[in-house]
Amino acid sequence: MRKKSVFNIVLLAVFVLAMVGCGGVSSSKAKLVEGKVNVVTSFYPLYEFTRAIGGEYVNAINLVPAGVEPHDWSPKSRDIKNMTQAQIFVYQGAGFEGWVKDFIGSLPAESNLKVVEASKGADLIKTSENKDEFDPHAWLSPLNAIKMANNIKIALVGADPAHKEVFEKNYASYEAKLLDLDARYKKELAQTKKKEIAVSHYAFAYLCRDYGLTQMSIMGLSPDAEPTAQDLKKMNAYMKEHDLKYIFFEELVSDKLAKTLAKDAKVDTMVLNPLEGLTDAQMKAGEDYISIMDKNLKNLVIALQ
Repeated sequence: MRKKSVFNIVLLAVFVLAMVGCGGVSSSKAKLVEGKVNVVTSFYPLYEFTRAIGGEYVNAINLVPAGVEPHDWSPKSRDIKNMTQAQIFVYQGAGFEGWVKDFIGSLPAESNLKVVEASKGADLIKTSENKDEFDPHAWLSPLNAIKMANNIKIALVGADPAHKEVFEKNYASYEAKLLDLDARYKKELAQTKKKEIAVSHYAFAYLCRDYGLTQMSIMGLSPDAEPTAQDLKKMNAYMKEHDLKYIFFEELVSDKLAKTLAKDAKVDTMVLNPLEGLTDAQMKAGEDYISIMDKNLKNLVIALQ
């Protein structure tokens, strides 16, 4: 309760400052833009989906900076200002952003902010039989990504009905790309000899479900969870049992543990990107959800031979 109260006080203070006019200060380098639908997204995939659908009529602001892992990230005062002044706020849901509930509960009654839970209606995987807890990494299923993009499209149409036709057209084009991506995954992964993967972070349940794979992870749903000696022993045994030659790691968290385990097991490491964010280099190179997912597919095919 104390933590929530402090959050509420900070949020209220920032909101008041925003209303009396603090100029154009905004989260990171991004700024709200007059004449466009301003959409603040909680992390990278939602940012990309929003830009792809909104096109020139939408100003999308991604809260989590490039190169930052989003699981334990929380908004700063400048981020809260952007969220309260935007027309739409899009978050993943399914337990991914621990700070969102307090933020939504702290919005003033007069706020016109449209809040969109992107994963609503997606085919979610339960992590517990006794509680309504879900694996939040739904975007790693291209078919779920389609549902998430559709939720964003609906919100954009509601905020700017004059450009409904553009949003519908852009969504249809992006949906086709995601369907093509899904088809590539189905075709190529159906032909691999192995179906088991060893990963550093338990982020790929949706990808495994959709394409008939099984994952064994060093860490849990959060990439910074500390594995026990027993966890490492189980991973080593799993790799030997299935004759795995690679351990997958991701770029936004340290690869030290994966490389240490790989050295002990005499296997190699390779990247499997959970697409929770891009690095600065990837952003500058023009990488996106589709291109990174295609790189993931290429690496999976290599590892599963």
